[in-house]
Amino acid sequence: MNYPVWELFAAGGGLPIALMAIVHVFVAHFAVGGGLFLVLTERKAYRENSKSILEYTRKHAKFFLLLTMVFGGLTGVGIWFTISVLSPGATSVLIHNFLYGWATEWVFFVVEIVALFVYFYTFGKMDQQRHLTVGWIYFGAAWASLFLINGIIAFMLTPGEWLQTGNFWHGFFNPTFWSSLVFRTFMAIVLAGVFGFVTATFMKDQQARAQLIRYNARWLLVPMVFLVASGWWYLQSVPEPARELILDRSPELVPYFKAFLWLSGAVFLGGLLLTARGGRRWQRPLAFVLMALALGYMGSFEYIREAGRHPYLIYDYMYSNGILTSQEERINAQGFLASAKWTSFDTVTPDNRQAAGREIFRLQCMNCHSVDGPQNDILPLTAKYDLFAMDAQLDGLGKLNDYMPRFMGTRQERKALAAYIVSDLHGKKPAEPHEAGAIAQRQHAVPPFDPDSDDYVLLAWNNLGMHCISDSSDWWVLLPPANDLFAQLIRRGPIPEVVTKGVEIEYAVEEGFENPAGKVPFWDNVEALFGTELEDNVGLSGNGMRGKMHLSKELSAFEASLVPVVPYPEEGGYMPYPLFHVTAKDAQSGEVLARTSMVAPTSTEMGCKNCHGGSWRVDGKAGFTDATSMDILATHDKNNRTDLLAAARNGEPKLCQSCHPDPVLGTEENPDYPNIMNFPAAIHGWHANYLTDRGAEVCSSCHPSSAAGPTGCLRGVHAGVGLDCTSCHGSLEDHALSLLKKELRAGKKGAARMMTHLEPNTVDKVQHIRPRTPWINEPDCLNCHVDYGKPESKDVSGFNKWTSGADELFRLRHEETGTIMCEACHGSTHANYPATNMYGKNRDNIQPQQYQGNSLPISSNKNCAVCHTMDMGFDMHHPNIYRDFRNTQLLEDGDGS
Repeated sequence: MNYPVWELFAAGGGLPIALMAIVHVFVAHFAVGGGLFLVLTERKAYRENSKSILEYTRKHAKFFLLLTMVFGGLTGVGIWFTISVLSPGATSVLIHNFLYGWATEWVFFVVEIVALFVYFYTFGKMDQQRHLTVGWIYFGAAWASLFLINGIIAFMLTPGEWLQTGNFWHGFFNPTFWSSLVFRTFMAIVLAGVFGFVTATFMKDQQARAQLIRYNARWLLVPMVFLVASGWWYLQSVPEPARELILDRSPELVPYFKAFLWLSGAVFLGGLLLTARGGRRWQRPLAFVLMALALGYMGSFEYIREAGRHPYLIYDYMYSNGILTSQEERINAQGFLASAKWTSFDTVTPDNRQAAGREIFRLQCMNCHSVDGPQNDILPLTAKYDLFAMDAQLDGLGKLNDYMPRFMGTRQERKALAAYIVSDLHGKKPAEPHEAGAIAQRQHAVPPFDPDSDDYVLLAWNNLGMHCISDSSDWWVLLPPANDLFAQLIRRGPIPEVVTKGVEIEYAVEEGFENPAGKVPFWDNVEALFGTELEDNVGLSGNGMRGKMHLSKELSAFEASLVPVVPYPEEGGYMPYPLFHVTAKDAQSGEVLARTSMVAPTSTEMGCKNCHGGSWRVDGKAGFTDATSMDILATHDKNNRTDLLAAARNGEPKLCQSCHPDPVLGTEENPDYPNIMNFPAAIHGWHANYLTDRGAEVCSSCHPSSAAGPTGCLRGVHAGVGLDCTSCHGSLEDHALSLLKKELRAGKKGAARMMTHLEPNTVDKVQHIRPRTPWINEPDCLNCHVDYGKPESKDVSGFNKWTSGADELFRLRHEETGTIMCEACHGSTHANYPATNMYGKNRDNIQPQQYQGNSLPISSNKNCAVCHTMDMGFDMHHPNIYRDFRNTQLLEDGDGS
């Protein structure tokens, strides 16, 4: 941020540093181990009086000189050049903090150069003992260089107490100094054996070649045992966050860690194979293959070590984009452009948004990402995102997957960067907003009711107000087709009676919705998902699209659970509000006692595609395409090291709640996965980190709650008076934190990780949020409607005051006499009377229209005569019931009459 940037769009992403560094480090370790190899091999020649071994040592020394001094020296200079122009901030820190360390290392390097030249050019010309002494001097200087450079390199991963003291020695003798030094020393010795194989295969004397190959094998195989042991010590000395990143959390590191383990065995096996009897014809190629494997082994280790300190260049001190951790808070407050020195803009304006976004990309992203290049190419990583999704991805950077730094700057700067990536790099136009478009009104009949002659009132409802389903069953299921229908039959009279005996209540879906199996693949996969077989159009509880309701004695209501209705009519298109016709009959005679109709809301307008790519499956309005479904599984696999996508492709899709417990489906904790959070906590906790500070509009990015969308599930009286999702549930952060706190108390370690970067909006501190169980502890109606009264203002909040159990939930609650369910008279959750439905003016208000000729809650405006055949004149079912309806403006506006 404080230095100009060398723009290497295609060759960026740290590729020049990686290529130069891996090759140099490979040769540099050989320069250490090879020095010891030369001295001991020469001594072996003297001890055995072997001219062939001595000649081999002399030729190996020439190869060693050219490779380590010439090529190694050039790549060493190359490293300094590349890091100084690509990571100038980190280079400056290393120079200023370890100036005398570098100076000392350069002194030893000069000693190495002089000693090696003397060693080579006096070979066979100097006294044996003196010549060996020169060799020992070279090795001592080389190992001293390793000692010094190791301290500085290890410092970048584990600066230790230096972060507090700034002391040279604290930084040098850091927590991984000794383990890293031992590991690198044995690595150097192993590489000496690897390169020894290469030069040995060029010997013409077959007997000498075989002897030297066996000799070199000892240099590779014996130290390899100690190399593995010291590698384990090294890993254990790495701080726990970095170790978790390497071993568990970072999907980017998985292939490199696997490669490191496999190459360990491959190098060991290659050394064994070379000791087998054979000619140069196959030994020489195998020796070069072994050298390539060793290079890959070194490269994978160095990549893991480098990546293990992510998102930092210097752990806990400087981020990988060169920004100091101490600068982050100031940058977020003042703005990134205003804080950076080498930018053309100080702030984002409508005129410079794309150009400013490019500046931010250059300074915050190019250290790690290339553009259409071989290393960390930004284009495939962001190809699926539109502007909304790209902004969300930037919002979530570094929060859950802390492999990358968090975005730093203002929201406007974040959107500018998102716009640059989406519009400039990908050439995408802004996405059109998801809107309902022209909605065809669906006609419905209001069943007749004669208050003077009819003896019964039949009330029927869906308990949720909206049941979302995922029509992605070929890949996974979030919620299956499963609508719950309820009904209560009331015998009218001076003292009305809820009838539960001697009657049958039947239900049947309206014409055009009888064949959901022809519209969604649920029945093709139900056995794999739920371990059961079902006939087409029959739901998980055995109920089909028509049938009889069953009495729930606990609720004093009839119920048809898990009816598998879908929002796709036979004629095509999308219609999320199919009707069910409900009929009450005398159980003995079959006489029809009452009829009514009700909406069974069901929607597939879940916005997963907004971030996971793909498109809407049906009519451009709703449903999951394969592209969206597969990306969700691929993302889950990447972040959690699962193999769900491969299983689904193999015909084994998963129910999300088969691993994540969820009260709504009655799934318990899976004993195979005891630490997994419940599904609502996991999904809201994860996504809240990507969608912060957005208010109610963020709800409709996932749920079908937007009034402009093709579902508009929030359609009841609360929406009519201007309330939104956050009025009851709080912001997404609030909602997520309430769920995560309960999981944190249950010992689910993932909860703390998801909570780290979430700040509440409705209350002051996280500590003030009351933990809750999803679907059980929900906002209580009486939070706002104290004693069933009118809230003092619209600013009241239902958040953080939960129902204590399921019996207090609005969808399961009874009025105070304990006979009639609240939803029977008030309508479903999110669709309380009077409700506004875009598919038909009073499609949700059929029963109020049927029994009282308006769309108000049953018995509103002192209309007790719906059930009571005598004037009551007082509150009965709950306080404040015997009064006029408060929100009469809804009727005056034409929305509820």
